[in-house]
Amino acid sequence: MASPNGLVFEDFFPIMVDKLGAEGFMKELSNGFQLLRDGNKGVITFESLKRNSELLGLQDMSDEELTCMLREGDLDGDGALDEMEFCTLMFRLSPALMENSKNFLLEAIVNH
Repeated sequence: MASPNGLVFEDFFPIMVDKLGAEGFMKELSNGFQLLRDGNKGVITFESLKRNSELLGLQDMSDEELTCMLREGDLDGDGALDEMEFCTLMFRLSPALMENSKNFLLEAIVNH
């Protein structure tokens, strides 16, 4: 599947949700955010994404591609991704999750 900026990736998120449940999957997204964020700023910046891109297997991405990824998820225009923006971007990049997002939300609320 390709994102709007042309990046192609395999969509494993639906399998992860089936295995972990909605709450477990959201915890994994949160863990991913924590790995990528700048420890001092508390958000994912271009620098923190570039520094940690190898953790996601993205070490071959150009600076332009990393910038496009940030721009795509940056809803408030501050040039960085907070945790909500990161999770929203991950859902947007997974069509199967978008289709089932209401069910995942309900499951997370019921189990919380």
